[in-house]
Amino acid sequence: MTVHLIKLCVGVETVQDLADWQEKRLKSLVRAGKSAELCHRTRQTPKRRDEVLDGGSLYWVIKGFVLVRQRVVDLRPDRKDDGTACCGIVLDRELVTTRPHPRRAFQGWRYLDAADAAADTRGAAAVEGDIPPGMREELRELRLIDC
Repeated sequence: MTVHLIKLCVGVETVQDLADWQEKRLKSLVRAGKSAELCHRTRQTPKRRDEVLDGGSLYWVIKGFVLVRQRVVDLRPDRKDDGTACCGIVLDRELVTTRPHPRRAFQGWRYLDAADAAADTRGAAAVEGDIPPGMREELRELRLIDC
């Protein structure tokens, strides 16, 4: 049975900020002659590896809301820049926006059951462009919209 991961996206204000940061990271890896893959390093290795790799995604919490997810491609042993052992969460490049779902702050990552995961908003992309991002955030905070 599929299980997902959920994590705070610290230092990011919008989904576009995350996309820009990841694109910049990929370009710097290519310039350095390394494999161009998105690998998020984390201290703890998920024990439910098989369930995560069975179609699981990493759901990103941005400014208190789950707004986007990325499919988890692999979980593998890795090393941080200082040589400390860690887990590399290899992510698909595609960012899939989700219906905003409020989430309180927490440390590290958590498991997220498939039944509790935010639904994708693939059909709402056209509506997204109709409202400026700042106004969208204010309306969402006032609970006047949920997307």
